[in-house]
Amino acid sequence: MAETLRIALAQINPHVGDIRGNAERIRRARAEAARLGADLLVTPEFSIGGYPPEDLVLKPSFNADAAAAIEALAAETADGGPGVVLGGPWVAEGKRHNGLFVLDGGKIIARRAKHELPNYGVFDEKRVFEPGPAPGPVAFRGFRLGLMICEDWWFPTVSETLAESGAEVLISINGSPFEVGKAQLRIDLAVPRVVETGLGFVFLGQVCGQDELVFEGASFVLNPDRSLAVQMPLFEEAITLTEWTRRDGRLVCTPQKLAPIPSAEEQVYRAMMLGLRDYVNKNRFPGVVLGLSGGIDSAISAAVAADALGPDRVRAVMMPSPYTSRESLEDAAACAELLGIRYETIGIGPAMEAFGAMLAPAFGNRAPDITEENIQSRARGLTLMALSNKFGDMVLTTGNKSEMSVGYATLYGDMCGGYSVLKDIYKTLVFRLCRWRNAHVPAGSLGPAGPVMPERVITKPPSAELKPDQTDQDTLPPYEVLDAILEGLVEGERGVEALVAEGHDRATVLRVWRMLDRAEYKRRQAPPGVKIGPRAFGRDRRYPITNGYTNLIA
Repeated sequence: MAETLRIALAQINPHVGDIRGNAERIRRARAEAARLGADLLVTPEFSIGGYPPEDLVLKPSFNADAAAAIEALAAETADGGPGVVLGGPWVAEGKRHNGLFVLDGGKIIARRAKHELPNYGVFDEKRVFEPGPAPGPVAFRGFRLGLMICEDWWFPTVSETLAESGAEVLISINGSPFEVGKAQLRIDLAVPRVVETGLGFVFLGQVCGQDELVFEGASFVLNPDRSLAVQMPLFEEAITLTEWTRRDGRLVCTPQKLAPIPSAEEQVYRAMMLGLRDYVNKNRFPGVVLGLSGGIDSAISAAVAADALGPDRVRAVMMPSPYTSRESLEDAAACAELLGIRYETIGIGPAMEAFGAMLAPAFGNRAPDITEENIQSRARGLTLMALSNKFGDMVLTTGNKSEMSVGYATLYGDMCGGYSVLKDIYKTLVFRLCRWRNAHVPAGSLGPAGPVMPERVITKPPSAELKPDQTDQDTLPPYEVLDAILEGLVEGERGVEALVAEGHDRATVLRVWRMLDRAEYKRRQAPPGVKIGPRAFGRDRRYPITNGYTNLIA
């Protein structure tokens, strides 16, 4: 009986719906695993179809094509090379499952269905899948593998069933989305599975952006003594060979050098890069175009775009109005020069005059107000969309979570666009990210090595510059106050009284709560953007627009 098993862990980047392309990714990973001398290749959850597939699995043709691709890959294992563990749809007896397949010797030697279906936050798997029974181990070349699919290991039932039925190691394939700090959280949550079963544990994740979700990889191995034997990198595709030796009836992994876990700021920044890069590339946009105002939000958005796509694929447009300051003009130009991106100026003064003349008969003698401010923002949105239509670049919006929370944004104006890297980033974090990027170059960056914005962009008071001497704080509380209240209302679901008890001013909390509640209709029309925290608008937090509930106590 063999005493050593070599398992290659493939942290790959699948493309949802691209079954043929995903099969080729798995083939390339298998070839690399063979070169490394692996007995088995493990790929992520739903790797043949891309995760999450959402309603694609309701299409019989999608499931049939995936099944055919899996059969073809299985036939290729007749060459005596590594076996393969992969994920994909499994339709059996009229039921759809989130499936796991083991390929070896030219055929599918085992199938397993996901037992624990997540139905919270960004997940709604119970809507499209049926759960399978708690699985037993899979016999593979003289070893008994305890194979699981993502949520199966978050609870003890599946791992205990596998251990009790003779598994020698626990291996979980995953589509686990990124949140700040989640890489360490997964390790902490895996420790009880090791303690309960006495078995080593493998977490294998994917590395990709999929609409709002980002998957950072961060695959790891815990040995039966709970020690961390393998830590794969975050936000990077990688294939790592692990060597397992049978000791006292269990498999123990030879420890390797551990990849470092980046700081919180670096994790967020690289998540934004990966989310934008995959959204633009997988949707086949040639690049992005954005308004570069000289302010901090557009500056960091442009920096992320240059780092993710390369400066040659980023087009920045300064769209001054009569209220645009000289400092903003200088700062926008300086940002573009530091980033090495294309930069041009298109003034919106003529558009403002045209709309003023066009609407004068309808407006009559009414005094100028927020209507005229919004016309400026919409003129800019129209300009960017015209450039997008003409040249094909996707419009990158630049609004942050603080603004979107309270509706400090203009529908069909600065909200106009295809994607947002700041959608889940509060303003106070925007400041931290700007300082971090000016001092560091993220791994995988295609942008410049030095600072990406002048210091003045970070230090000057934020302003929409839609009227003379305007600042954000004319309308909003100071951002450190606003963000603390918003985190309590949004992430914490705390009520007004609870926040007042924590020391916040009652009138300010009530004002922020009302703005948050009123702005739901705007957020429903916002573009998708990278999910960073536990309660992102759209995927996580889904409130009714028409909503008469006003109990503020809890």
